[in-house]
Amino acid sequence: MTNLILQVQDLDIAFQVDRKSEPFRAVKAISFDVPTNTTVALVGESGSGKSVTAMSILGLLPHNAIVAPSSRITYFGSNPGSAGGRDLLKASRDQLQSIRGKDISVIFQEPMTSLNPVFTVGEQIAEVLRLHMGMGIRQAGARAIELLGEVGIPNPQLRANSYPHEMSGGQQQRVMIAMAIACEPKLLIADEPTTALDVTIQRQILDLVASLQVKHNMSVLFITHDLGVVGDIADSVVVMQAGEIKEQGPVKAIFEQPQHPYTKALLACRPRLDARPRRLPVIDDFMKGEGRVSVGDRARGTTPGDPIILEVKGLTKTFFLKEGLFGKRAVPAVRNVSFSLPRGKTLGLVGESGSGKTTVGLTLMRLHDATSGEVLFEGKDLLALSEREMMAYRRRIQIIFQNPYASLNPRMTVGHILVEPMKIHSIGSGERERVDMAFQLLKRVGLSEQSFYKYPHEFSGGQRQRIAIARCLTMKPDVLICDESVSALDVSVQAQVLNLLQDLQDEYGLSYIFISHDLAVVKYISDRVMVMNEGAIVEMADSDEIYRHPREEYTRKLLSSIPKGYQLAALPS
Repeated sequence: MTNLILQVQDLDIAFQVDRKSEPFRAVKAISFDVPTNTTVALVGESGSGKSVTAMSILGLLPHNAIVAPSSRITYFGSNPGSAGGRDLLKASRDQLQSIRGKDISVIFQEPMTSLNPVFTVGEQIAEVLRLHMGMGIRQAGARAIELLGEVGIPNPQLRANSYPHEMSGGQQQRVMIAMAIACEPKLLIADEPTTALDVTIQRQILDLVASLQVKHNMSVLFITHDLGVVGDIADSVVVMQAGEIKEQGPVKAIFEQPQHPYTKALLACRPRLDARPRRLPVIDDFMKGEGRVSVGDRARGTTPGDPIILEVKGLTKTFFLKEGLFGKRAVPAVRNVSFSLPRGKTLGLVGESGSGKTTVGLTLMRLHDATSGEVLFEGKDLLALSEREMMAYRRRIQIIFQNPYASLNPRMTVGHILVEPMKIHSIGSGERERVDMAFQLLKRVGLSEQSFYKYPHEFSGGQRQRIAIARCLTMKPDVLICDESVSALDVSVQAQVLNLLQDLQDEYGLSYIFISHDLAVVKYISDRVMVMNEGAIVEMADSDEIYRHPREEYTRKLLSSIPKGYQLAALPS
């Protein structure tokens, strides 16, 4: 029998939302094992109960959580597989405090909210060592520098004195990993550690966790909503939906012969590199037994005869940062970028964080002032127009931002959010016509008429992104700039939004500039792909061509970082 580090048995957790309603069951009598020196992936969409399960292991559930008396979480500590394991659900606060960080550590999803902004990263790592290992200040400080080096932070002695906001997202996540492994824990819980990271940074984090697992003989419980990353890191998979385990087994078996319709759906919802179905299947298709994937139905690419709606020539954007009392430092963000966008086609813009792709999108809309260059929209240079002249073009070029939680006004109803831009741009003959148009748009993006009267906080992330798309459509635009608009969504919701964008393009002939770090998504939806690095274009070609025959080393590096799970899964039939 395989030695176990952790055993979860009949875990059942409910939450008392208010005094009147029945408790909501978030986790429903689930059981799974975590063997020693292995990685188990806990996979599911938002709301599946995977993070609640992870937090229950360390007693980090909120006060309104109700754990069923029959539930057990047995931690075997230094005696894996022995009969003397400790039930963590019955452990005292002091006992849990001695385990947290030392025996069992957590890497949280959002490093910026997990790291203390007023202490240097070196101080925060040293605090863990002083608390759990009894080290002195100097010894802990020296060990903190060693740990930063171990997780791949360059110049660790210098960076130990940095504050979290002075580091990139990938570096912040590495600091969190350094804190988590500081006491050489026996079990590491990684809660969505790669969500919304660039594909190359994601690859580095996955490789780092895998190498540390081997080096320190750790067990890892890896939580994610993306089955694509599981093939890179996990030995076995536990698939959750709505608080229940639908399927569990070795990675190879789950990818090649998934048994449950939900698992098949999670695999099929992700855009693949070897197929481009006309529509991506969604969860409901498979749960109804209707899930099918057609291979290579949708042709992509451009031709020299395609009519051009937007042409960019020599676009340059430089930011100037204050340095000292009177000095300024130039930071080039976009360097001499030129491209054309055909009508009814999609240009994919890919690159790592800081490559300049979002700055390109914002500068096209004049949300940033360009340093130099031309943006020709149907032959008219948008950068040379006055604010009054630009007003007529603003409605014809719209942007869908990455974060639907931040881009919708929480004090406005959805109806107000949709009607207001129509009033500003004098679209519709009166209030009644505008309201009717808003109802039609809500229906078009798959939302009910009741949504008109609700506020943004009453919707899920995917629904909010649909509202943001509907708001753009109120302007009847010709060009939509999609700035990482599906990057933080569950794969099933991502599939729904991608299908919607494709339907809208087919119906209205919209042209898209699709900005993303997810190369599989870019290949699926783009006719042409432009690769950016350090503000400049590295390579540009039709989407199939750039994936089959990348010319530049940087492009090959990006493609090699795509998780193995995007190639491992068998196509459902």
